[in-house]
Amino acid sequence: DTPHPAVIFMPEGSKTHMGGTMRLGSRRTILKTRDCLTAKLYGGVTEVDERHRHRYEVNPKLVPQLEDAGLKFVGQDETGTRMEVLELPEHPYFVATQFHPEFKSRPMKPSPVFQGLILAASNQLSQLDAFG
Repeated sequence: DTPHPAVIFMPEGSKTHMGGTMRLGSRRTILKTRDCLTAKLYGGVTEVDERHRHRYEVNPKLVPQLEDAGLKFVGQDETGTRMEVLELPEHPYFVATQFHPEFKSRPMKPSPVFQGLILAASNQLSQLDAFG
């Protein structure tokens, strides 16, 4: 227990009835700008549909403080309340998602988030536009 939790149980969820209380299935994520790494990984789009399976989320009350510290929440749900994608711009490759990119990833069609990790690990992320 902490008076300032960074991660919270989703307000609409039930802590006593765990069945059927998760955020499940495909949900739309709105990317704030095409200039973020995530948008570039997804081919320049401003919204992506990815699958979810969770009960917890970033505490919306802490978002301004986290962004003041250098994190950038570049993706939100359709209401603008839930933070879906986070980047750390000064890092070689720091992309965090609330959704599960592995759920739609396939052997010959990896998730753009995973493809970005491979490009960064092989020092090819700067060539992202050539791959898009």
